[in-house]
Amino acid sequence: MPITTTSRAVTATALAAAALTLTTACHDTPGGKADSPLSAVSPAPSPATDDAGPPAPGGRVACAPEMLRFHAGALPHRDRRMLLKVTNSSGRTCDFAAQPYPLLRFGDGRRPPLPVIRASRPLTVVSLAPGDTAYAMIITSAGGPDGRGHRGRRISQFGVALAARATPTQVGLDGRAPVRIDPRTATVTHWQPSSVAARQW
Repeated sequence: MPITTTSRAVTATALAAAALTLTTACHDTPGGKADSPLSAVSPAPSPATDDAGPPAPGGRVACAPEMLRFHAGALPHRDRRMLLKVTNSSGRTCDFAAQPYPLLRFGDGRRPPLPVIRASRPLTVVSLAPGDTAYAMIITSAGGPDGRGHRGRRISQFGVALAARATPTQVGLDGRAPVRIDPRTATVTHWQPSSVAARQW
């Protein structure tokens, strides 16, 4: 009787060892199933992220008054023409995509901004790298029948806004020479990339 019990115990131990060996061999076999212990505890790949961080220092933004220096004055030998210039004095490139022409106000601001000359729109949006200048031509009045006389008043400064509902920046005329302007008939061009382009109007 003791011999039979001992034989059964040895047989059971041998079977358990064989089963353990078989299980281990299955898990170590290349190409094992996805539910193997190694696959189950391996971390999932991190999803790709689009963390570009803050814009680069040279990133493009909308031109704002604090980024620009303004100059304006009458053009010699050009009747009823005044040139507005803005130079990018910041360290970032900016553009006029949101508001492609200056919003100009004369007097007490109750009148709407000067209408734009639609045909003056350039083929591409005007952008300013640091140190670059953009231009807009102001036609100060429609003129009289003979091309000389026109109604209006003399001004030495005017308001320039770069966005709707923005507070205009007051720009004084170069040389402080007054210019006669009629806000009822005056117009302005879109921003131009060069003085040559602006002087065509």
